[in-house]
Amino acid sequence: MPEFWHSAQMPQLESRRSCQKVACYRPHTHDRLSIGLIDSGTTTFTGAASGPVPLAAGDVILIPAGHVHACNPENGRWQYQMMQADQDWIATLAPDAAAGLLTEITVFRHRGLHRRFSAVNDLLFADTGIERVEAEFRRVLHECSTLPPHRRVTPATETALVARLRPVLDRLHHDESNPLLDELGELVGMGKYQLIRTMKRATGFSPVAWRQNDRVITARAMLRDGRSLAETTHALGFADQSHFHRVFRAHVAASPGAYRR
Repeated sequence: MPEFWHSAQMPQLESRRSCQKVACYRPHTHDRLSIGLIDSGTTTFTGAASGPVPLAAGDVILIPAGHVHACNPENGRWQYQMMQADQDWIATLAPDAAAGLLTEITVFRHRGLHRRFSAVNDLLFADTGIERVEAEFRRVLHECSTLPPHRRVTPATETALVARLRPVLDRLHHDESNPLLDELGELVGMGKYQLIRTMKRATGFSPVAWRQNDRVITARAMLRDGRSLAETTHALGFADQSHFHRVFRAHVAASPGAYRR
């Protein structure tokens, strides 16, 4: 059972501890910097332009906001932690580290770094005061800027194409209905099949998958703010709570109710 932490006193941060034995994540993105800690077992990171990236116990991976990815266990049990931090907060907290950590996906293979990030996560789950959390976060982020990475990974998304598709993405984000592909294509002068190909190249998602991922990001924010499952389901245009539950679980590997607690 995954364990989640989020707090109204520190809305710039959230975290989870989890253990998985089977493939559970479909490709997804986050609107925050994700800091993944592999505690035991092995997993494969997908979402890099160069192909899959194997990760092992002791590895730390930092994934900037907006980069499509998925990690699923290899050969049995995989235990991990994932902290997510608002990138504007990171840039203010540790500007020396932010420039390098908020642009590319970075993998570190330093056991000491894993231990120090894990200690920061322990502070979150212990509901330690924000001053100490910020001090420890600043220290470990600065350490990241001084260590040689095991690997830097070029994201699979293409920012120039994303900019061209902005009218489509805005429509998918704001329209509670499911816009027709023909209508979406007209916004950027494309046929529906060209739009699908371009969306996948630009974002890693088809239009439908992009919309589902976007709604899950919004749903997480609403649930962290204490909104009910019924209110979130209705506000985001899901057919019913069962539909919301299936889509949310596919992206988060946990139910909305477990995440909200």
